[in-house]
Amino acid sequence: MLKRNYKASLGFIFVTILVDVIGIGIIIPVLPALIEKLSGEGLSEASRIGGWLMFAFAIMQFLFAPLLGALSDKFGRRPIILIALFGLGIDYIFHAYAPTLGWLFVGRVLAGISGASFTVATAYIADISTPEKKAQNFGIVGAAFGLGFIIGPVIGGLAAKWGVQVPFLIAAALSLVNFVYGFFILPESLQPENRQSTIDWKKANPIGSILKLKKYPIALGFIVPLFLIYIAGHSVQSTWTFYTMYRFNWTEATVGLSLALVGLVVAIVQGGLVKYIVRKLGEEKTIVVGMLFWTLGLILFATAFESWMMFAYILPYCLGGVAGPTLQGLISNVVPNNFQGQLQGTITSVISLTSIAGPPLMTYVFYRFTGDDPILNFSGAPFAAGAVFMVTALILTRWRLKKMRPLPKAA
Repeated sequence: MLKRNYKASLGFIFVTILVDVIGIGIIIPVLPALIEKLSGEGLSEASRIGGWLMFAFAIMQFLFAPLLGALSDKFGRRPIILIALFGLGIDYIFHAYAPTLGWLFVGRVLAGISGASFTVATAYIADISTPEKKAQNFGIVGAAFGLGFIIGPVIGGLAAKWGVQVPFLIAAALSLVNFVYGFFILPESLQPENRQSTIDWKKANPIGSILKLKKYPIALGFIVPLFLIYIAGHSVQSTWTFYTMYRFNWTEATVGLSLALVGLVVAIVQGGLVKYIVRKLGEEKTIVVGMLFWTLGLILFATAFESWMMFAYILPYCLGGVAGPTLQGLISNVVPNNFQGQLQGTITSVISLTSIAGPPLMTYVFYRFTGDDPILNFSGAPFAAGAVFMVTALILTRWRLKKMRPLPKAA
């Protein structure tokens, strides 16, 4: 159902996600320096510690995303988003003044709980979108991520000149401003008649929410490919800063600029190109073509030998981003409206599950191929591993798409 104030509501949630992602992007360039400062270790070992920090964040998202999704199905999206945003702002201040690595891990745990609010944000978009608009509107989420990563890493890289605490404090300020903005501006998207009357606690946990998808076998069939896609993505997300600093001696400012370019391309691809490509190629071909571009980008990253190549290869890799929102929109179209919160919670849990396994795996691969006693001197090994996961996901996706033809038009 198309809700009143559709464009305004979509704009509100876009800005909410955008400011939140800017806060996340700010801290990425300075995280290696913070780990090195607190641990006293070098970059290769810092990458391994960074993987476990990402693990702590992800396991909390995995546990809490279905709960927040279920709570939003009962109480509405708005209050859950606001509570999570406030918690994230306080947590960034905690990060800035963490005295030891142990306290830094505590901060990542709190950030993971608050960061699960993306579940509710995507459910918000599902509430206000018609079935044929969902791929396009989930692409707007990607555009918010892209723009956030244009602005955030640049600010973080430049602010790091005044100390590693400064980017965290800026991120805290943005998150708290985002909370105030949402408190006064963000409307509720889930009407009372569409809410769940009770919370099913069996579904409000990650395993239960995934098992609940057995009622919707088409949606369940894409969970394994989705898992593999995001595992492959962690070869970039988890090692980009460490890899470029190690391989090309990049500074925080250069890392920030590279991530800004990633954000710009992602914003263009997911904010503008998705709807045209889906209209031109259809959902199935869009998903397959996107995954092929993702695979190509990973192979190119793995084999880059000049600094400029990393900037050039961002384009084919980010063009793969047309696959993600299209696949998510397809899954969303095959479940009813009052299950959208739990569905997005389940998807977020699956993504978080990959974030539990992906960062330790990919940073360990990086460590084993760059450490004091490397298996082989090949710092691009995580990207090569990611390409293998992506090809496997492509094969499974093609198989599932063939089994479900014709593609569903609506829930």
